[in-house]
Amino acid sequence: MEAFSKLITNIDDFVWGWTLIGLILAAGLYLTIRSGAVQFLHLGRALKYMVRNEEEGEGEVTSFQALCTALSATVGTGNIVGVATAICVGGPGALFWMLVAACLGMATKYAECLLSVLYREKTEDGHYLGGPFLYIEKGMGEKWKWLAKLFAIFGALAGLLGIGTMTQINGIVSAFDNIAESKTLFTIGSKPITLVALIVAIVVTVCVALVVIGGIKRISAVAEKIVPFMCVFYFVFAIVVILINIKAVPAAIVAVFAGAFSAQAAIGGFAGAAIKLAMQKGIGRGIFSNEAGLGSAPIAAAAAQTKEPVRQGLVSMTGVFIDTIVICTLTGLSIIVTGAYSNVQQLRGAAVTQLAWSSSLPWSPVISNTLLAVCLALFAFTTILGWDYYSERCVEYLTKSKKAVVIFRILFVLFTFAGPFLALDVVWNIADIFNGLMAFPNLVALIALGGVVAKETKAYFEKVKAEK
Repeated sequence: MEAFSKLITNIDDFVWGWTLIGLILAAGLYLTIRSGAVQFLHLGRALKYMVRNEEEGEGEVTSFQALCTALSATVGTGNIVGVATAICVGGPGALFWMLVAACLGMATKYAECLLSVLYREKTEDGHYLGGPFLYIEKGMGEKWKWLAKLFAIFGALAGLLGIGTMTQINGIVSAFDNIAESKTLFTIGSKPITLVALIVAIVVTVCVALVVIGGIKRISAVAEKIVPFMCVFYFVFAIVVILINIKAVPAAIVAVFAGAFSAQAAIGGFAGAAIKLAMQKGIGRGIFSNEAGLGSAPIAAAAAQTKEPVRQGLVSMTGVFIDTIVICTLTGLSIIVTGAYSNVQQLRGAAVTQLAWSSSLPWSPVISNTLLAVCLALFAFTTILGWDYYSERCVEYLTKSKKAVVIFRILFVLFTFAGPFLALDVVWNIADIFNGLMAFPNLVALIALGGVVAKETKAYFEKVKAEK
């Protein structure tokens, strides 16, 4: 098992090397330019559109439901476990690079969701199919269909083996294991499996199965109710933690900027290596959290009831703002101002964020840890639902078979149950690998179709200006 874990770690380091990091940042900068810095100049309009659905337009769900479905997949363990992992390994500077990636990632998310609506198609049974696989095939041409299929393969595997199943339920189980003393039932390798872990795994798996059977409409209906509640719930308690430690905020901000360029990472090492580690973990975990450039959110956007691709692109890009610039920043500051990340040798994953909350909130640590565990459970549960939809659509594109989708759905539920029984490092590294593999074909397509994004953006805002 140790040899396998080392192999997965090496593959993860290779996939998330400077090539992919550079490509993600370059694509974000390029699309920022081609879109006219839409994420900065039109964020206010995007936030207004977010809560105001179009009265006309074809699709399966409202624009807000499509956004909630995308947010359900992005606001997950990446916001709690991923941020904690990034800061513990890459130091406070990782938060800076996470935010840089998010600012550029908003343009990326805007472009990919715009293209998804533009090139989507209506299937024979009346539902809408869209995403990178279609804008690669239809936008770049038939000769690039192999790239579209490659994306769909990586997307299906990411949902099944990585971000969609095992990381999420592993995070839920770990959080509840940290607050409950439970008897160890058995061990897998060196990992003890407790009674609490087994019960939580069964309950979550059953709940997932009951929802995903209903497809996009049931998933979006659940997401529309849970996502706003869980975001506000988490926001309030994270703000309280920061306000209680308000005197430490200035020093924390200095540590974030200093750590991004010069300071040593939390795990030590010379300055050059620390900067690389801060960038790698900050950008990697940031992308894991908001998924800008991965090509996942466009699959949900394609189902939105809209007639304006640009408008849906604006709505979709607010997901990055909410997920990373708001929620991940709050998590990161909570961890830094409380000094919880300095306990990296003793604590890992959700336990780091739990320490930040329990050491600050004015009540019993058990209550604080339980509140965070509930947040994590809601975050991760909705992420599982969103990724089931994403990966099913990838399978549909590849096979054109309803039977294949049903079989995949069953496998998805089974892999969800299997998540808690695997080592945390292995699970996260596998998720990182498939995220990175998804990003490559999608980013190539976004750069190739940058001219289409620029044309559609210019036409839409000229129309808006003329209507005024």
